[in-house]
Amino acid sequence: MTPPSPPADAPIAALRKALRNERIAAREALPDADRQTLTRRIEAHLDTLMARLAPRCLAFCWPWRGEVDLRPWARRWLAADPARQAALPVVLTPARPMAFLRWRPDAPMATDHHGIPIPAGDEVVSPALLIVPLNVFDAAGYRLGYGGGYFDRTLAALDPTPTCVGVAFELARAGSTHPQPHDQPMDWIVTEAGVFVGSGSRAGYATKQLNFHPSQG
Repeated sequence: MTPPSPPADAPIAALRKALRNERIAAREALPDADRQTLTRRIEAHLDTLMARLAPRCLAFCWPWRGEVDLRPWARRWLAADPARQAALPVVLTPARPMAFLRWRPDAPMATDHHGIPIPAGDEVVSPALLIVPLNVFDAAGYRLGYGGGYFDRTLAALDPTPTCVGVAFELARAGSTHPQPHDQPMDWIVTEAGVFVGSGSRAGYATKQLNFHPSQG
């Protein structure tokens, strides 16, 4: 899908940066009680989607700057079937696609150059599904990360491309993320409001198979 044309008379980079900073600040300001309630709803919607997509190996991200904390959910997902595997993305080489290192709840951890925990081991896996945090997202499934391009580079390089499920609180939703040609849209979006179909390369197949309407949660 071709990204919609951004406003021709606006500095797009500045618009995207301002939007990112605004939504991250709103997310970090969520009261703990509200965060817990919203996270439980997200977990329930994830359970529904994962039951239908049925990945055997998935990757998720260690929460940073108030992102949805999926660690308890990932522990439960793994415990439900010993054949399942989970992984965390790791930047091994700057400006290169990320690798995915296997994660277990009891695994020893190290930290990356941002100070984010990563598995201390070196078991690389190939997840069939990526759960991607969203600072900002729009109805087409385009997202704003932190501006480093890590996920976009990785998705462009992976073959086959894994199913991508973006996860965020609804406060991250925007009318447009002003997507650029290199931006990779999500196949699915999960928020506390439900499950939504994006415009990723697998969205049409997934919608047909799972009977989700593009605007349905």
